[in-house]
Amino acid sequence: MSDTGRKSSSASTSKEEMDLEKASHQPELSNVNEARALEDMNDNVPRDKFAKLWAIVLFLDKYGVEARGIERVLPDERTQTSPLAPFWMWLAANMTISTFAIGVLAQSIFFLGLKEAALTIIFFNLLCTLPVAYFSTWGPKLGLRQLTLSRFSFGYATAQLPIVLNCIACVGWSIVNSIVGAQTLRAVSTSHQIPTAAGIVVIAILTIVVSFMGYRVVHLYEQYSWIPVVVIFFIYLGQIARFAESDFGGSGSVEAGNVLSFGATVAGFALGWTSLAADYTVRMPEDMSSYKIFFWTYFGLNTPLILVEILGAAAMTTFAQKTTWEDAYNDNSVGGLLGAGLAGPMGGFGSFLLVLLAMSIVANNIPNMYSLALTFQNLHPYAQAIPRIVIVILGSVVYIVLAIVGASHFEEWLDTLLVILSYWLAIFSTILIEEHLIFRKGKWSNYVPDDFNNWRKLPLGVASFLALGCGVAGAVLGMAQVWYVGVIGRMIGDPEFGGDIGFELSFAFTAVTYPPLRYLEKRWWGY
Repeated sequence: MSDTGRKSSSASTSKEEMDLEKASHQPELSNVNEARALEDMNDNVPRDKFAKLWAIVLFLDKYGVEARGIERVLPDERTQTSPLAPFWMWLAANMTISTFAIGVLAQSIFFLGLKEAALTIIFFNLLCTLPVAYFSTWGPKLGLRQLTLSRFSFGYATAQLPIVLNCIACVGWSIVNSIVGAQTLRAVSTSHQIPTAAGIVVIAILTIVVSFMGYRVVHLYEQYSWIPVVVIFFIYLGQIARFAESDFGGSGSVEAGNVLSFGATVAGFALGWTSLAADYTVRMPEDMSSYKIFFWTYFGLNTPLILVEILGAAAMTTFAQKTTWEDAYNDNSVGGLLGAGLAGPMGGFGSFLLVLLAMSIVANNIPNMYSLALTFQNLHPYAQAIPRIVIVILGSVVYIVLAIVGASHFEEWLDTLLVILSYWLAIFSTILIEEHLIFRKGKWSNYVPDDFNNWRKLPLGVASFLALGCGVAGAVLGMAQVWYVGVIGRMIGDPEFGGDIGFELSFAFTAVTYPPLRYLEKRWWGY
């Protein structure tokens, strides 16, 4: 080879090495000036297409607004050192009237007595919060958000399905949360009621402020927002305790069907956090004990879920002795029921407590809006190029409009949303857990987190797609909804209404089919 050829070859090699070095050493995103560092990243995300929006982000970054989206949080940037952070996060997010509304459904939809409702609530919450706590331990290990992590199991293309479903879930939850919050505000006064639309807008604005600011402000808000809510729920318990009844709601196979159907509803609410879990631990140190994160997340979830849902179920048993409370419930649904126990007997002070309770919905809506933006960014590099704060605002506008339109169908929307969530989140959780434990052998060293945007180094996605299809088949066979009762679901309880085991069958069908399909895919594809 001539000297010229050697020089040309050497220069080419040197350039390739420099490109590799540049790709592997992206600018570090510190706690401040994240926007500038994002603009300098060489990650094939076309942020220049939205230059004017990023100029706004660059300005807001100076005032503590989080610029980062789904970009990986590097180990030396994970500075959230308190293991209690997940506890406060999930305690506040579930210490709300939305959780209370789940318990209300035990009687209003499924005709269960307090004892059956309480046992169902305890069992399904303790079971279905396990994957949420488990996924929370993943954030510190890889520094990636939950739906970004799903690419390592679903593949780049098939991951679009859970991404789209999670966007729908985040918006759907924000809708039903805002409706119940607005109903509660209406129950403050019987003569000068705030319009439902106005109540929805007030709740949405408060939600936007916190989720707009980002990760640190979200955690700061959730750390303290639960305190007045706990006090008010204890006051409410004192008001209703002497009127609550604990009679069984029914017997035999009909009762079993109702218990399973209500269990699917409880499961949908608890599992709803699985697709968001790692979003709120990505800034915790890599060497933080997984056992501590798991325990505090699990404890933080179940404390409000179990206690507040049982409180809601208990409140629905008071109508025999308090017929006026039943009238209030019929007029303003969950908000009327809460107002009957607070504003009714306690006057102006009770009305003040009811306003604070209505605002508790903000703590539940914040994770939905914050994670909606992160989920949306996973759709495509162009979606990732849209600043997080812009998606938060646009998503809020969408759910405000839909909540105003659907305010009169609250309970039907809530039950349907929860059960469908339980189906797909059972599938989602099963695939992620089996991929991690079976094919990655439970070792974080078997992941290359910087490959999250490189489809060639992710699973092909055929195995997850087929397993997901099998899971959906299980859900269809086992579901028991007003609009459809599956073949197997019809065999449980009253044949007309059935008993919903779609959640259990979707899990079982997915768990059985994913391992052999993934084994074949990995042998052929290599990843």
